Amino acid sequence: MKKSLIALAFGTLALGIAEFSMMGILPTVAADLGISITVAGHLISAYALGVCFGAPVLILARKMALKRILLILVSLIIAGNLCAAAAPNYWVLLAGRFISGLPHGAYFGVASIVASKLAAKGKSSEAVSIMIAGMTIANLFGVPLGTSLSHTISWRTTFLLVAVWGIIVLYYIWRWVPAVSGLKDTGFKGQFRFLRKPAPWLILGATALGNGGVFCWYSYVSPLLVNVSGFQEASLTALMMLAGFGMVAGNLASGRLSDRYTPGRVGTIVQGCLCLILLAIYFTAENPWLSAALMTLCTAGLFAVSSPEQLLIIRVAPGGEMLGGACVQIAFNLGNAVGAYVGGIAVTHSYEATALAGVPFALVGFLLFLRFYRHHQDRFAL
Repeated sequence: MKKSLIALAFGTLALGIAEFSMMGILPTVAADLGISITVAGHLISAYALGVCFGAPVLILARKMALKRILLILVSLIIAGNLCAAAAPNYWVLLAGRFISGLPHGAYFGVASIVASKLAAKGKSSEAVSIMIAGMTIANLFGVPLGTSLSHTISWRTTFLLVAVWGIIVLYYIWRWVPAVSGLKDTGFKGQFRFLRKPAPWLILGATALGNGGVFCWYSYVSPLLVNVSGFQEASLTALMMLAGFGMVAGNLASGRLSDRYTPGRVGTIVQGCLCLILLAIYFTAENPWLSAALMTLCTAGLFAVSSPEQLLIIRVAPGGEMLGGACVQIAFNLGNAVGAYVGGIAVTHSYEATALAGVPFALVGFLLFLRFYRHHQDRFAL
């Protein structure tokens, strides 16, 4: 495995811990700052807003060398998390979370392009999946570690950990990632020209809706496992690590399969399977072992569509590759937000209803992916 790809994965690991650790430390932050859980929840939204604002700014950096952009983005990761770690009050923490989110989508967009350029011939999907692997490993090890540190030391330690890790990432990107050829400057308007075609919208729609369908259920998976499946709360850490293992395995397997069978085919099949898995979760939630097994399969599927979507959006966005790669991360975050909101409505009926509520979203995501595969895949195959 190339050191350069490992360096890029180190960056997504930092982003993964920064984004998802907030869910685990939310009660601790709220208690320490003297705010309600509802107000503390805005700290999650602030990160998502940072993602949405930061991604389009890439068009201003279109003439920069890709490696230089990566170094700037990692510097923002460090600055945002240092700000959060030292925040004296809620408002400074809110600003730190927003700054932390700014480089998220942009980093994925640029790192995807760099990974595909560094890949061996016919291995671009696998290279992108290795880059994304940091995000899945964050869910497997980084988030539980951050949550544990917040309980044993302080929630500030979690953000400090990300900032220190960011310094390590900065060094290894500088040391291991070679200078790769930049992208052709198509001008300001040229960055958006790809959005005139249907193919990018099919990918972005499949990303947002497919992700939203899973997050209808996944946003409330902990209470479902405890109150419906019958697991003890003490088992949740192990169960979340199992879900993280599914993410790692699904992402890496998808990268290899996409190089062999095309990203469009793999993405379409996995998205279709997610519809069936969500439906199965609804009907079997009371069985603890089936519930745990299906959870692992669903999280595997969630990240098994990630590398195909990240790679495809670059292929269907000629002249606007960086913006396209960042836009798919905006679609991910919009899907998360909408899915969590709809799941919150469904949870008033029952915890298992969250999975059922996600099925229509996942189904439409599948249909959009299927349409892309049938009508556009061949034109964008390498």
